[in-house]
Amino acid sequence: MHDGVIYMASQADGLRAWSAKSDRKMLAQQHFHGEHTSPPTSLAIDATSTGAGFSRAVVGFENGAFAMYFLDLAASTFTHTYSHEPSINGVVTSAAIAWPYVVTMTATQLLSLYKCNSSATPSTSPGPPRLVHSLKSHTVWPPLTTSLRLNSGSVVVSIAYAIPTYLSGWTVGVQEVKISETGDLLESRISSAIDQHYRPLAFASRPMTTHLTPASGGLATSTTLELRHIHSKPTSLSYTHPYLLVAHPDNTLTLYLVSSTADSLSISAGSRLWGHTSSVSGAHVGGRGKAVSVSKRGDELRVWELEGGFGSLSARKRLAVGDLSVRIQPESKKADNPDTAQAGLDLINNEKSVDPDTSNILSQDDAEIDADELTLTRGWIGFDEENVVLLKEQSQGRQALVVYDFT
Repeated sequence: MHDGVIYMASQADGLRAWSAKSDRKMLAQQHFHGEHTSPPTSLAIDATSTGAGFSRAVVGFENGAFAMYFLDLAASTFTHTYSHEPSINGVVTSAAIAWPYVVTMTATQLLSLYKCNSSATPSTSPGPPRLVHSLKSHTVWPPLTTSLRLNSGSVVVSIAYAIPTYLSGWTVGVQEVKISETGDLLESRISSAIDQHYRPLAFASRPMTTHLTPASGGLATSTTLELRHIHSKPTSLSYTHPYLLVAHPDNTLTLYLVSSTADSLSISAGSRLWGHTSSVSGAHVGGRGKAVSVSKRGDELRVWELEGGFGSLSARKRLAVGDLSVRIQPESKKADNPDTAQAGLDLINNEKSVDPDTSNILSQDDAEIDADELTLTRGWIGFDEENVVLLKEQSQGRQALVVYDFT
């Protein structure tokens, strides 16, 4: 979701763009052809095109190929501008675009940075991009996210990822790769965070795996349950500099602040965020320190205010009492007085109601889908100033994007 437009990629329907505004209409569609009939596995939009009347998208595919598209919002058309051949390097698991650069990450941990012909007009094919640099990793595993930052004379590729740590569960790491416009590797640096639940090796005498299940025939102790939670792999990860937000299966999230200067790269200790009452399947950090998260069953959405982190005393007090998020839920159609009911939810339960008449489901057969039946989530969630958009599905596999309008 970017600049009021929701982008979707699927094998059957290709690349589609929907308006997130009140009309909720499909703006454009482009079917995949040739080598791009493989299932799409990643999608990225160029955030530098905000307010320009057009946007660029890159789609990665299961067979290792990727393709670039140009969306003209005025003409409501997609234009296919470039296709990269399938590759033996594996599935394209993550991608990012900041014109004229494109970066892809494969399941075999191959990171590739391309530079397009920036002199081409927006609506014409830029021609084959030039491979600027390709790097191989052996330690970067999902969940992960890639991003691009353009500096004068160089480009910085950032990879944020989860790291397993012996006896202390999981933490996060960030690698920054700085490359010159001519393709020279200027610098590569890595930083990781020690989570607040870090345990030294002396914490336990038994092997790590025995901590994850209680003794046979006995009840799980509080220590055992805590270890099971902190050893669980994160369910999702979102990084919008300087905020790195990680979702966990134990109903919590962790916020890290990334500091990147000319001389150093560091990650703060994690601050655990409480508020969800079930496993968190996905979270997304947007601009200005706002974030959204969703539970695995899709019945609990929360909007978080993370601006500035938790360095100040007031922010730490808000963190301690859990006053950092607002729960969003559909307004009850049975309320006798919706205005009174909504005010009560806001003041007493810190929940925000959503008018069901202004919510919508984006799908091919939305008239046949009951939003109440869509009880699972894939972890994808996006938002802007007026909407939260959530990908839901039934256990049988039917999917729909549900739009919550809280204007």
